[in-house]
Amino acid sequence: MPEFRILGSDIQHLLVTLGPGERIYAEGGHLIWKSSTARLNATVRGGLLAGLKRALTGASFFVLEVEGPGQVDLAGFAPGKIVEIELHGSSILAEHRSFLAAEDIVEYDASLVGLGFGWLGGEGLLMARFRGNGRVFLHAVGDALELRLGSGEAIDAEAGHVLAFEEGVRATVRRVGGLKTMLFGEEGLWFAHLEGPGRVWLRTLSRGQILMGLMPELARLARSV
Repeated sequence: MPEFRILGSDIQHLLVTLGPGERIYAEGGHLIWKSSTARLNATVRGGLLAGLKRALTGASFFVLEVEGPGQVDLAGFAPGKIVEIELHGSSILAEHRSFLAAEDIVEYDASLVGLGFGWLGGEGLLMARFRGNGRVFLHAVGDALELRLGSGEAIDAEAGHVLAFEEGVRATVRRVGGLKTMLFGEEGLWFAHLEGPGRVWLRTLSRGQILMGLMPELARLARSV
C-alpha cells in the first residue's frame, strides 16, 4: 500500500512512497521531484467520458499516473494546507483545481451540481467527483477547515471558500441579506448554503482574495517597469 506523508507547515507538500507495482494518480503540473525508478504515464482515468467531463470542469483530460518503486513529491500551486480525505464506499464533490492526488482504487470523474451553486462557486455546472474506497488529497489555499453537519444542520459560506463536501450534503445558494448588506457588505450577493448530514471542507482563503491582496503590489510593479 502506498505511504503518504504530508510535510511542511504553511506551504505543505505530499511525499508518496511506492513499492514495486504500486500506483497513484495526480493532477498534472504538481510534481516537484521523483525517484528515477518511478515511472510516469499520462492516462485517461475512467475512460473517454470521464476524461471529457473532467475537461469540462477546467481540469485535465489526462491525469498523471505514477508507478513504483520509488518516491514522488507533489505540491499545490499556492501556499496552503493539504487535506486527506478517506473514502469508505462514499463520494465527495470537490473544487476541481484543488485536486492533488489519489490512490489508484479511487474513481475520478465529474458530477453535475445545481446551476446556481456551481456558477457562483466558479465551477460551472460540474465539480470533480471522487468515489469508492481509498484516500484522496486536496490542496486548500490558506488553511483548511472540516465541519460535520448533522441532519438538518446548515451553514452559509462564501462560495469561493468551499473546497469539498460529501455528496449527501445539499448545496444551494442563498442571498446574503438585505439590499444594504448586498451592496456594502463586500461579501458578494450570494452565499453557498450547505445542509447536512455530511462533512464539508472549507478553505480560509479564496482565489479572489489572493488576487485582491496582490493587486496593489502588481500595480506598483507595473508602474516601475
